[in-house]
Amino acid sequence: MIRSHDWEISPKEAVQLQKELAAQVTTRWLRPQVATVAGVDTSYRKGVARAAVVVLSYPHLEAIEHVTARRRVDFPYVPGLLSFREGPAVMDALNRLQQKPDLLIFDGQGIAHPRRFGIASHIGVLVHIPSIGCAKSRLVGEYQEPGEERGSSSLLFHKGDTIGAVVRTRSRVKPVFVSIGHLIDLPTSIDFVLTCCRRYRLPETTRLADKLAGTWDPEK
Repeated sequence: MIRSHDWEISPKEAVQLQKELAAQVTTRWLRPQVATVAGVDTSYRKGVARAAVVVLSYPHLEAIEHVTARRRVDFPYVPGLLSFREGPAVMDALNRLQQKPDLLIFDGQGIAHPRRFGIASHIGVLVHIPSIGCAKSRLVGEYQEPGEERGSSSLLFHKGDTIGAVVRTRSRVKPVFVSIGHLIDLPTSIDFVLTCCRRYRLPETTRLADKLAGTWDPEK
């Protein structure tokens, strides 16, 4: 079931909406099997956001489908409100998919966010699909550096809450920041991210989505 809301709101209204929707995030894993996983990413050019979704088989990670969508960005850049800039284009792209993926992995934050509602949580709640945030950098929180070997992790804390994990996906390479988006728990989120990381630091899902989002075709 895909839900929506008005995206043309002020930053103050957006903060209030985040607080309201954050209460709907579910941090439990209820799906026994996953056959498809999708990566979601967005790029910008001249005031336009281009969202890309790449669907892969799981666990083989073979590409099944990909879509893109563009939207002019009118919402201002405000830290913590990224989803209001990228969300409309992401929703357009997801609506173009021929098949609904079992899991979404975002190049961004889930509950590792000041109001526990980054883009992975926001879109996950709207489309009611399990989602994970896998970011290249930290937005908020404190942590101890994980071990140097692949699979090492440490917890990310903010104001007394465990909001995610810092995960080493390749030995002696910078870690990624994994957090619950929606309809999943943290250990399962970490497992999926590690399984989707093959030869690179980033999961194949978001790595391919990032590549597609950054390829601008004037006809699309």
